[in-house]
Amino acid sequence: MSKQNYVLVLDQHKKPLSPCRPVTARKLLKAKKAAVFRLFPFTIILRKVVEETPEPITIKLDPGSKTTGIALIQGEKVVWGAELTHRGQKIKASLESRRSLRRDRRNRKTRYRQPRFLNRTRQKGWLAPSLQHRVETTLTWVRKLIKLTPINSIVQELVRFDLQKLENPEVSGIEYQQGQLVGYEVREYLLEKWDRKCAYCGVKNVPFEVEHIHPKSKGGTNRISNLAIACHNCNQDKGNRDIRDFLSGKPDLLNRILKQAKSSLKDATAVNSTRWSLFNQLKETSLPISTSSGGLTKFNRTRLNLPKSHWLDAACVGKVETLKILTNKPLLIQATGRGTRQMCGTDKYGFPTRHRSRTQIHKGFQTGDLVKAFVTKGKKIGCYLGRVLCRASGSFDIATQNGRVAGISHKYCQSIHKKDGYSYGF
Repeated sequence: MSKQNYVLVLDQHKKPLSPCRPVTARKLLKAKKAAVFRLFPFTIILRKVVEETPEPITIKLDPGSKTTGIALIQGEKVVWGAELTHRGQKIKASLESRRSLRRDRRNRKTRYRQPRFLNRTRQKGWLAPSLQHRVETTLTWVRKLIKLTPINSIVQELVRFDLQKLENPEVSGIEYQQGQLVGYEVREYLLEKWDRKCAYCGVKNVPFEVEHIHPKSKGGTNRISNLAIACHNCNQDKGNRDIRDFLSGKPDLLNRILKQAKSSLKDATAVNSTRWSLFNQLKETSLPISTSSGGLTKFNRTRLNLPKSHWLDAACVGKVETLKILTNKPLLIQATGRGTRQMCGTDKYGFPTRHRSRTQIHKGFQTGDLVKAFVTKGKKIGCYLGRVLCRASGSFDIATQNGRVAGISHKYCQSIHKKDGYSYGF
């Protein structure tokens, strides 16, 4: 049985209260004791003032390279979860496209702005735009949830992968002494690197073993570039044979494994580059903040027998004894951006093709708003729910789950959620 996220609650003076079950929220709305305050995340506001002190909530974060997990914990209860998908790669692609267009223009005999000279000094702690975006979107949602829930503390997974330990397993120190968590950093990284399936046969959902691509008995090392994950049968079949002998009849598989083994620590580097920036900015919220490691997160999740997901990883961050999962449908948040300031549209070669108007709001709507349209006449009779693409003529397009519907008049549209730079799903 699917369990929705708990509903966030405010009193008449917008004081955050304890989240309530969806059935309780429906009863309050039906009895007109509350009204919908916000659709995403779903929040209601009561029509009275509540003097009681709500039970405090802890917000837990599992920052990732592509997706960040968010969980709200009230005592031992997980009442709300979300997965925030970043748009870092899209930002990187846009910047690379802009760079190539500018470079082409400078190579042609056309007018262009001369490059400035040595006046672009980067500030201390500067992050690339694709990395800074990860920090800012996470902070946006933390601040948003602080306004809507009685949060009294923050827990962040600060170290996902220890790059020094991954590249040099022989490093020693008190933090690497043998214990229950030994090897968890390496194992977690290998599972993500090899997509949680056997490197040789591709089987999933079975116990995996750490396998040396170049056998250790023949001079192989424990470096991450020489490790893979394999099922028990494949690991036993390979034994201490060299991988080129083991896969002599499968050249394509051999090349793929060797290439994937040497792949960079790109995602791990992205997480490590932004972790301290996020931590320092979270401290500015004036809430108590504690940190934990990715190894402890996986240890907690494995001990509690929870499935692998970003929001459940967030719930398992830090010291956890027991957890009571009261929801299994987290809010899926996709960062979409807030448009572009580019005033001149170009073709793929960088030549101007069209002018873009400064006016963004047409007939009271803006591209990206979530609308519901009740069309009562014409060829498109029906009800449509989705994001709107606005035109000055008043003829809009609506992007629904079943595809785009064109030519919907603004007269039939009703705004239910204003554009905020994100799209949502469940």
